[in-house]
Amino acid sequence: MSLHVTVYVAPANVDRFKVAFKPVFDRVAAEPECLFFELYTDAAEPGKLSWVENWSKSTQWFAEYQMTKDYYKDYLAVTEPMFVKPREYHILERAGPDFFMVKTDPFPQ
Repeated sequence: MSLHVTVYVAPANVDRFKVAFKPVFDRVAAEPECLFFELYTDAAEPGKLSWVENWSKSTQWFAEYQMTKDYYKDYLAVTEPMFVKPREYHILERAGPDFFMVKTDPFPQ
């Protein structure tokens, strides 16, 4: 499953958001079931931050075991007051192996 999240913070709070987000990013990325995790910014809309998390487990597993981890509590307590619009998220299922590709060097020189 793939989780796509977008949050909106005041542009002045982007750096503060990233500081609060980084420890959770590191913890989530270290989870063995987490296959991919990347944060994106939108140059046309400062304050809009999106991320994608891909997981090897089901949506049910994610809701029961991942989203209940204690390390989300402090992150949410600090970041949710920064939101200027409601958080958006989508849970998507893979379309299958015919529509999957990964390059080995995502940051070529």
